[in-house]
Amino acid sequence: MNALCRESLLCLMEDVEAEDPIDYADLPFDERNLRELIVDSLLERELTFRAEEPDEARRMLVYLAATARLTLENLVLHARLLRAGLEEE
Repeated sequence: MNALCRESLLCLMEDVEAEDPIDYADLPFDERNLRELIVDSLLERELTFRAEEPDEARRMLVYLAATARLTLENLVLHARLLRAGLEEE
């Protein structure tokens, strides 16, 4: 993670979004500002986490668990939105 800086992480996010765009719909947020907010928060957490847990393999395991949880949460929210859309018809 040493080579990962704010700008490179922002570029990686944009690359991922290019292949799988996020639908911001009509939300009143600036997409770039939202990305910056998330990246800044993650990098700040990584600095703290690195000091608390020097074992990179253990940190990676925690990141994978967090990613799995966020992916599951996203799936559930998406399913709920789909169901709500079907119920409105």
